[in-house]
Amino acid sequence: MDEVDTRIVYALQLDPRVSFARVAAELGVAEQTVARRYRRLRRDGVVRVIGAVDPRAVGENDWIIRVRCRPDGAMQVAEALARRDDAAWVSIAAAGAEVMFSLHPRTQQDRDDLLVQRLQRTAPVHDIAAAMVLHRFVGPDVTDWRGRQFIGREKGATATVHAESDLQLRDEDDALLELLARDGRASYSVLARATGMSIGRVARRISALQAAGILYFDLDIAPAAWGSSLSAFLWLRVAPAQLAAVGRAIAEHDETTYAAAVTGPFNLFAVLTAGTADDLYHYVTTEMATLDGVHSFELTPVLERLKQAGTRTVGGRLIHPTPSPPRARTSRRR
Repeated sequence: MDEVDTRIVYALQLDPRVSFARVAAELGVAEQTVARRYRRLRRDGVVRVIGAVDPRAVGENDWIIRVRCRPDGAMQVAEALARRDDAAWVSIAAAGAEVMFSLHPRTQQDRDDLLVQRLQRTAPVHDIAAAMVLHRFVGPDVTDWRGRQFIGREKGATATVHAESDLQLRDEDDALLELLARDGRASYSVLARATGMSIGRVARRISALQAAGILYFDLDIAPAAWGSSLSAFLWLRVAPAQLAAVGRAIAEHDETTYAAAVTGPFNLFAVLTAGTADDLYHYVTTEMATLDGVHSFELTPVLERLKQAGTRTVGGRLIHPTPSPPRARTSRRR
């Protein structure tokens, strides 16, 4: 990406559905230039705007799963997991001997079928560790670590007031959410034609679902877009009294793209991104080292990403997804 492409990406990170006209005004280029460049970046698998459902808002739980495998079987396991629509991201780490993924099971049966039955019986798998996400310190629509440098963020927008009855997920929302999952920048007119709703109705439902915390928009960026940057998983064992403070501090660090309190022997999990191994070393020995209450930690570099934000990656590029099945309406809570 050149400088203009990069600044377009930064603007979309801060507001994935921002108008091309506003981005063009920020950058001092023509609106057609912004639109053309975005379409090219999306077509080439560099970026993709997604509309996603926050599982917690509909009574579901997030899990972070570590699957330790024989190195020669890790790719087989990771590929199988990446094909599942309830696996949001899948990575290979720990010198190729560990597959990590985020699981959003829609029912307890789906969760148990995968963790208790399928993975346990898979030949390359040695053991499985599952951590349930208790609290997110960095939200689902967090901007990428480099995106925080963009200065064109609009402030002071007035929130729309919605009736309580509008802040619930409905059967009629399924088609709308499926379309937004495939293209988070789909226009209101396109969404209206596809769902049979009016343009005004579509706009109101999107606004209400966002206000309820059910729907959020994010910009998915291909790993290859940032060149040689490194990602790593950070597991921290923190004193309970300091867990909230440490989690908030970790979330504020520029290197952090995700941070959450979790169950298990390590009670804080974070995803870090940095330019080089030296940068990660500097982070651990300076910023992280100053935090009170950290008893121990584990840092695991990411070797390969097979899926992120629900999107398959091949050769460092994003592959457009296939349609997902409708969300279940029963047995939400577990």
